[in-house]
Amino acid sequence: MTTETAEQPILTYKGFGKDLKCRDFQYEIGGTYENEKGAEACKYGFHACEHPLNVFEYYAPAGNRFAVVEQSGVISRHGSDTKVASSKITIKAEIGIPGLVKAAVEYVTSRCKPIDPASPASSTGYRGAASSTGEDGAAMASGYAGKAMGAMGNALFLVHRDDDYKIVKAGAAIVGQNGIKPDVWYSLNAEGEFVEAE
Repeated sequence: MTTETAEQPILTYKGFGKDLKCRDFQYEIGGTYENEKGAEACKYGFHACEHPLNVFEYYAPAGNRFAVVEQSGVISRHGSDTKVASSKITIKAEIGIPGLVKAAVEYVTSRCKPIDPASPASSTGYRGAASSTGEDGAAMASGYAGKAMGAMGNALFLVHRDDDYKIVKAGAAIVGQNGIKPDVWYSLNAEGEFVEAE
């Protein structure tokens, strides 16, 4: 566990119940809150996640609400994921699942360092495929009938397009979580579920 005082606010993502409560504390969009006790990860303070998809570890996508937040003051991390506790938090804006997926793509790709920078792990063409085998990598397939595969801990981003090539579903997953297996090709079905590709 690490604790520091933030010189600048950090941008994170927070989950809430449908009434915008978290652990019986009522929040409001635009509100700023401060805990005089400080912050210690998993114990006290205001908690949110730097990786947008980590919020699903604490709040399921269905029936809950999510927001982009800024955390500042005392910052505490426990190290098992990107969850951060802070002594101060500002609820900047509510964000839906598509916004979380977009933010997750940006979060991962901003940290990727491909072996060949001219060849990132993405695929946009008809029945295209992308794989990611490095540490903390990401693979994205956004074309019609695309598929993606990754090593343990890598992120996968997929879309499902209808027969007119319109995007009707988008999804993201982390290999090793929620049944997503390493080194297996996945596509996204019409319901937005990850399924093993043929």
